[in-house]
Amino acid sequence: MSIEPSSGASGVSQLFQLLRDGVPRTRAELAKSTGLARSTIAARVDELMRMGLITPIADGVSTGGRPPSQFALNPGARLVLAADIGASHAKLAITDLTGTILVEHGEPLDVTLGPVTVLTWVVENARALMERLDRNPKDLAAIGMGIPGPVEHSTGQPVNPPIMPGWDRFDVPGWVRQHLDVPVLVDNDVNIMALGERAAAYPNVEHLMFVKIATGIGAGVISGGTLQRGAQGIAGDIGHVQVARGAGVPCHCGNKGCLEALASGPAIARALRGQGVQADSGNDVVDLVKRGNIDAIQAVRQAGRDIGEVLTTCVSLVNPSVIAIGGSMARVGEHLIAGVREVVYTRSIPLATEHLAIVQSVAAGNAAVLGASVLAIEHALSPETLTSLVSA
Repeated sequence: MSIEPSSGASGVSQLFQLLRDGVPRTRAELAKSTGLARSTIAARVDELMRMGLITPIADGVSTGGRPPSQFALNPGARLVLAADIGASHAKLAITDLTGTILVEHGEPLDVTLGPVTVLTWVVENARALMERLDRNPKDLAAIGMGIPGPVEHSTGQPVNPPIMPGWDRFDVPGWVRQHLDVPVLVDNDVNIMALGERAAAYPNVEHLMFVKIATGIGAGVISGGTLQRGAQGIAGDIGHVQVARGAGVPCHCGNKGCLEALASGPAIARALRGQGVQADSGNDVVDLVKRGNIDAIQAVRQAGRDIGEVLTTCVSLVNPSVIAIGGSMARVGEHLIAGVREVVYTRSIPLATEHLAIVQSVAAGNAAVLGASVLAIEHALSPETLTSLVSA
């Protein structure tokens, strides 16, 4: 990596981007990598040390004389808050600057209670988690948050979220900043799950889809290593694609035949009740499958086929190398994924599936908080943010 000569705050920020990977380097190694004078490197290292963003670690190998000091990212210099707000649950985690979870808390929480109630829960529990770590809320560098609806990325505001009454155009970042004065980044929950899955299991994969199957169905799309949000923030909204088997089945969005109306947790439970099997929710379906109930297993396998029908088109459009299946319904295990694979591998062209892995999420229940952490860290440690901090 060669760094263009620059002075002041921007130069310090550029050097930090090189050290963000956590690999220890000496001043001499930094000078060689960047092409900058050792005196310039020394001044910028001192500034980053003053800010606490890097720290000296075990000495490097000496070539004679005094062993050279090495420097690397100080993961605990600042912390970030990661929030996963679902339709019926909420989970918070405090992570360091490498995304390592230090402490977490989650509980059932109905998103229909409205933004003030839900965000008050976030703020109060965030403070409690910081107290558990014996850290001041001022140590937070940023907050990343996922919510179960479309989000206008530039403002962080939900836009016409179908299952979030009272949230439309609510200023989520502005409200949270009134109570925790740090930058707040908000995105759709399945988008941050895609980021979390990639960070946890596929950091070198450039083309990945994360499919969340729970109360609703959605996909996060990473193409060329970049999260694709679309023009209005609804890229990957596969839950409202019509499928042939769903003709006439009403969906809460107002249309009929949507994938979500056939293959989500509540939809599978409804289908089982129609067969005389007691299942009030997606959780009941998971329990039935784990107990070996044949009707539930067959219903889940069919849901997988329905999802596979839509993903076959996605494979042709996006050409991912990994499709990770997550969300609460992924707990049924291979029965759901087998249905997806059955259709995708049969109907897609061989070239598109030659190296395609359709797998269960590795990050699982932590996908969203890990992704929210990635969102917050990328902002907190971005060249622009670091330049502003150095200038200040």
